[in-house]
Amino acid sequence: MSHYLPLARVARLVGVTRSTLQRMIRDGEMMTFDGQIELDELLRVFPNVKWQADGEFERVEEIKRKAFGKRVMERALPDKEVLAERLFELGKEFAGAKSMLIYYDQIFRWLETKMDAVAEDDPEALDALQSLKIWLRQELDAVPEEVERGKALLAEESVMRVMSARVTVQPSGHEFFVEGNDTLLEAALRAGISLNYGCSNGNCGECKVRLVSGKAKKVHPHDYVFHDSDKANGAILMCSYTAITDLVIEASVTEAADIPHQSIPTKVRSVEPLDPDLASLHLTTPRSQRLHFLAGQSVTLTVDGCSGEFYVASCPCEDRHIELHIRRDNTPFSRKVFNDLAKKAPVTLEGPHGHCVIKMDSRRPAIFVAWDEGFAPIKSLIQHALSLEMAEGMELFWISEHLPHYQENLCHSWADALDNFHYRPLFAAAGAEANVAVILAEHPDLSRADFYVAGPTDFLE
Repeated sequence: MSHYLPLARVARLVGVTRSTLQRMIRDGEMMTFDGQIELDELLRVFPNVKWQADGEFERVEEIKRKAFGKRVMERALPDKEVLAERLFELGKEFAGAKSMLIYYDQIFRWLETKMDAVAEDDPEALDALQSLKIWLRQELDAVPEEVERGKALLAEESVMRVMSARVTVQPSGHEFFVEGNDTLLEAALRAGISLNYGCSNGNCGECKVRLVSGKAKKVHPHDYVFHDSDKANGAILMCSYTAITDLVIEASVTEAADIPHQSIPTKVRSVEPLDPDLASLHLTTPRSQRLHFLAGQSVTLTVDGCSGEFYVASCPCEDRHIELHIRRDNTPFSRKVFNDLAKKAPVTLEGPHGHCVIKMDSRRPAIFVAWDEGFAPIKSLIQHALSLEMAEGMELFWISEHLPHYQENLCHSWADALDNFHYRPLFAAAGAEANVAVILAEHPDLSRADFYVAGPTDFLE
């Protein structure tokens, strides 16, 4: 009996991105069956992969976690009731596989009996049948290397299935994993997939989706009341349910125009100096009022009557954390940030604004270009693209007035952790036209990639 693995879980097992696997499938290097990969095919294509934990792979994963601003607790155990149900579901599969093995053993014994009966009736066939029985026994007793590697892979996959469940979103085809004690909504946002939601605490019903297949469990109470038609249709709230088994849900991926205007009271987490004239303002939203936005969008901030509009530098996958880069200038808001904005000070956030967001259905290489603090929206876009594992290749050109660039270590960590990410710092002193010429020299055909550019008007033109 063949064993098939979903593409998203194969990517985790072998330590490559889903876009890499999709390229291999498109180029004919790997065969798929209804979007899944058969175990023998996986062993053929990746003969040298170590299925057990590998130190170097773990080191790269740690760099990724730090670089992308995600939590370190990716392997946290789920709630004990969820864990028990996942183990029960896995146990049912194990019982079914064991029953089939017993059945196959019975068939083999029946085959031996049949061969003995044939040999009694036809003495001339005795030697041939005895040779066949010996060969069958030797083949069954032998344990080829591929079998051992297959056992290790299946053991690793079983652990993954206990630790996390895969969720597929229809009709978009996006996939994400539910880790630890996350709800479906938290897991989707952490993966950078912007599904529709509102209050995120079970009151408004905006995060209602249809459960197409799989088993989900309610882990948080909600006040939203389902209609009878909702119940009959398999509706659940993503903010209140988690996944027990792999799920398929029906939900719409949010576009920029779909996101409602929000006004959220936030508190200052910290003001971090980036260079003498630039600071990173870190805000925290309430648990019940996360900012619903897409990477590349901006927001308006107000404190003590002083306002300013700034691009969000953090990823939508960073939950309640909002980062913005503030330039020291003569505006009242900037003076407030640099002179006397204390920790836990209230800041009102309104938005989001703008439509320069990730093309979530594109698989072309992504080229990111930033001029100075134009890096803020580009940083958000890059982290969103990384969390989605969507692009076959990513390249960042960052033009700055100062040396070194103010978050250059972060850019180098992306380049070190990922084979498909490249970073090139450029310098504003060379002028806008010279820097554009450098970029176009490497990418003369603009139609072969998606470009995301943030900077002064003359540079953009």
